[in-house]
Amino acid sequence: MWSSKILPALKFLYRWLRTPALVALGIAVGFGVPYFWHIDRLVRAGFSNLTYELPSRVYARPLRLERGQRIDAATLKLELAASRYAEADPVTEPGTYAERDQTFDIATREFVDGDGRHRAARLQVVLNRGRVARLTEIGSKTDLESALIDPARIATLYGKSRQERRLVRLDEVPPLFVQTLLAVEDQNFHNHYGVDPKGLLRALWVNASSGELSQGGSTLTQQLVRNLFLDRRKKLARKLNEMAIALTIEYRYDKNKILEAYLNEVYLGQMGAQAVHGIGAGAEFYFGRDLNALKPQEIALLVGIIKGPSSYDPRREPVAAMKRRNLVLLEMSQAGLISTLDAAAMRRQGLGIVGGGALPQNRYPAFMGLVRAQLASDFDSRSLASEGLSIYTTLAPSTQKFAERAVSEKIKTLAKDTSGLEAAMVVTHAATGSVEAMVGGRNPDEPGFNRAMDAARPIGSLVKPFVYLVALAQPDRYSLITPLDDSEYVLKQRGAPDWRPRNSDNLEHGIVSLMDSLARSYNIATVRLGMELDVNKVRRVLEALIPGAKVSPHPSLLLGATELSPLQVTQAYQYLAADGHLVALNSVRAVIDPRGRPLTRYSSEQSAGDLVQASRLVTFALQEAGRSGTASALIGLGLGDLEAAGKTGTSDDRRDSWFAGYTGSHLAVVWLGRDNNDKAGFYGSTGAMRLWAGLFEKLPTEPLRLDLGHDPAVYWVDPASQRLTQPDCEGAKPIPFIRDYQPIDFANCDGFQFSDWWRERFGREQEDEDEHG
Repeated sequence: MWSSKILPALKFLYRWLRTPALVALGIAVGFGVPYFWHIDRLVRAGFSNLTYELPSRVYARPLRLERGQRIDAATLKLELAASRYAEADPVTEPGTYAERDQTFDIATREFVDGDGRHRAARLQVVLNRGRVARLTEIGSKTDLESALIDPARIATLYGKSRQERRLVRLDEVPPLFVQTLLAVEDQNFHNHYGVDPKGLLRALWVNASSGELSQGGSTLTQQLVRNLFLDRRKKLARKLNEMAIALTIEYRYDKNKILEAYLNEVYLGQMGAQAVHGIGAGAEFYFGRDLNALKPQEIALLVGIIKGPSSYDPRREPVAAMKRRNLVLLEMSQAGLISTLDAAAMRRQGLGIVGGGALPQNRYPAFMGLVRAQLASDFDSRSLASEGLSIYTTLAPSTQKFAERAVSEKIKTLAKDTSGLEAAMVVTHAATGSVEAMVGGRNPDEPGFNRAMDAARPIGSLVKPFVYLVALAQPDRYSLITPLDDSEYVLKQRGAPDWRPRNSDNLEHGIVSLMDSLARSYNIATVRLGMELDVNKVRRVLEALIPGAKVSPHPSLLLGATELSPLQVTQAYQYLAADGHLVALNSVRAVIDPRGRPLTRYSSEQSAGDLVQASRLVTFALQEAGRSGTASALIGLGLGDLEAAGKTGTSDDRRDSWFAGYTGSHLAVVWLGRDNNDKAGFYGSTGAMRLWAGLFEKLPTEPLRLDLGHDPAVYWVDPASQRLTQPDCEGAKPIPFIRDYQPIDFANCDGFQFSDWWRERFGREQEDEDEHG
């Protein structure tokens, strides 16, 4: 009876539904097959060959600490701050330090650079009187000769996307991070096929109850789809596309590949125009550390941010971020990942983020201009912006900070109105030519015209040491006591007025020693000397020291009528600072790929040194400039103990003020002037030298101790008679001479001269013999 009623009803329904069902099936097949074919192509194109534009990260040099090294507490703290070290007690976590009574406990981070991998260490650094008195590894209590502190990240080279990303492999991710992520975001990840029906039903119920699309019920795969293929608008069509793409991805790829892609793609925040993607970049952005160094509560915060990077930004919304992190800690304890007691203790701790964001983009525009110029010969701009390279430079953060302060603060003290006045500074390591700092203008953070590299200006008297270098390289003709004529000199010129060089004080000084002429920067004596030497020789020396420089050999070159940039001047003076060795300036130490493999190493090699003895004599004369010559104001500025060698320079009408000076460990060149070439109004000693002094007031540096024990060697000389004499004789001076070219004659304090006595005694006997045959 039941069947007699049901079967007719089914037949009736079949007759009425057959056609619509076939039509619907046809539509589904006709639409569905092309649709999923399109989806499959989209997935294979966008996921199978998933690549990222990875920015290159630029690092300063690592700080090398050595026993006996000159460094003070303030400088060490500047270096630690640049590398994002945080004060802590006790010092156990890498990237932390503690200071007490000139003693620093420092937990360094592991890092890789061009020299290989450097392990993390716990160091104790004891300072005394501005030097490292003791260096110890805390754990083993081993005394160390030296140790390295990981370098500061100073810049990032982005491509068009401006996305900060540090790729990680799944096997590199701490298991606790993966477990926490799945517990919070997708508990059923390993069991669903891209779409979780339970999560979807829960989301539908919430949305129906609230009357709006407030919850998505998305799996990790669906979240990945949104980041890679779709926008974030809450529309039904987008949701259906999202589910279809997620199902396709799960069909084609295994869970590990999907999870790894998610970890590298997930959006975690913004810093200006820089978008932070991936947990590797997120760990550095928020905590200043590698992913593997994160604590459980930091993992909880990073996972918690995923739900809403803007809503839970710990810098802008710390209260909301704290609540979210604590909720994740609760879920971690409920999932058995951490104990209830540990979770409770962690909820009482702060967020522990680094201040201001740890993603520098271009903090030092002038120095970065030099870095790009050096890299241009080996890497194109696309590689630098997209291949995730690590570039290790020579920049010293503390030196750069001191240089910036010296320029921006000291320039304001030079006059009541310094508007329009600009400056540039280059600082290098004296022996190696490594550029430790570069300032391109009085506002160092502003990009644009880099005066340190691109402002070619007349160098004035900065050229003079190289005139005297040419002379002193001929020890059979010239020494530091060679008399020079500083009286009026007239040079006849064809088709031009006679040239009459003048001294800056408009005086003539008669016969002066070669050393005094350089130390006091006498123009007339220098021109006479240069014309005697041949101006072409001076030109050849300058062009040999400065690659690419074109110098005209006209007589006014002897007084600096040639235009060079501060960087070019630094390259020339590097020869003197490096004790007569030709050293190319360098700003890059190494470039390594994302896996830590060196691609290029840049070494700083000194030439054999052809004019070492002559360059030491020039340096001695430049030290005399600091004692009694044009740079003697350094003594009044409290820098006499450095025994620096320095040279002032001033162009015509005081349009440009220069100073180049070097100590035992640093060379710095300063230019001061105006971009429109108007009169600056300063001599080298009243303008640029004040900025140089502002740097060395703060910068720990070694005094300049010339090697004058063998060649050249120092002899006591009476400058008036140019004879050797005794140290206690009036007017006696210690003067270095190149070996075998010191004076032969000797005069004691009462004027007795051995050579005159010899000629008087034995010369007369020889005459008698000649007369009598």
